[in-house]
Amino acid sequence: MNPHPPLIALISAVPAAIPPARAAFAALLPDATIWNVVDDRLVDDADGPITSRLAGRMQRLIDHAVLEGADAVLLTCSMYAVVAHRAAVEATVPVHGPDDGLFGAIACSGFRRIALVAPGVDPLADSLARIREAIGSEVAVDGVVAEGAASAARAGDLEALVETIVSTMGAISPTPDAIVLGQYSLAAAAGRVQAAIGVPTLAAPEYAVRRLRAVLTGDAS
Repeated sequence: MNPHPPLIALISAVPAAIPPARAAFAALLPDATIWNVVDDRLVDDADGPITSRLAGRMQRLIDHAVLEGADAVLLTCSMYAVVAHRAAVEATVPVHGPDDGLFGAIACSGFRRIALVAPGVDPLADSLARIREAIGSEVAVDGVVAEGAASAARAGDLEALVETIVSTMGAISPTPDAIVLGQYSLAAAAGRVQAAIGVPTLAAPEYAVRRLRAVLTGDAS
């Protein structure tokens, strides 16, 4: 256990991902000091799959955070999860992908059918591939794009974000066992979407912080 409150480096490619992550830390690991490392071109410069050049750029951010004393590193951009996994092999501190904890929870949940919501086609394709690899074929996954969610998240318009996701889910039939919000930028809507639709709605920040807390403090509750 660390003799001091842990310093957590959050590496983000989308500024809208930061508030949901900070909220999860405030609720679940309030003693942590959060260090935001942001490269807001990491998404815009990606055109399709992550190139070796962009992966190297993310790796350098991870290396910087570790070198400068972070006790753990959490990436908030789902597209770069594979870089976190590679970095974790040799890193001297925990380096976690954005939705590792979430996917682990889904795999153990008993859900038979989930709806994965993303703000765009490329993020959806990436998240679908990774969640199917993580949870196997026993859970059916329907992917859906919530048009307008990205702009609502960037504007910090929670009302519009919730309305967009709820409206999108109206097209999914039958109703899934759970809704999964695939990106951190959507996470703030989780509670209100669940209340509106009456279906468990899961977002990655909570599960990411729980996973980090278990590693850093031994508290797996």
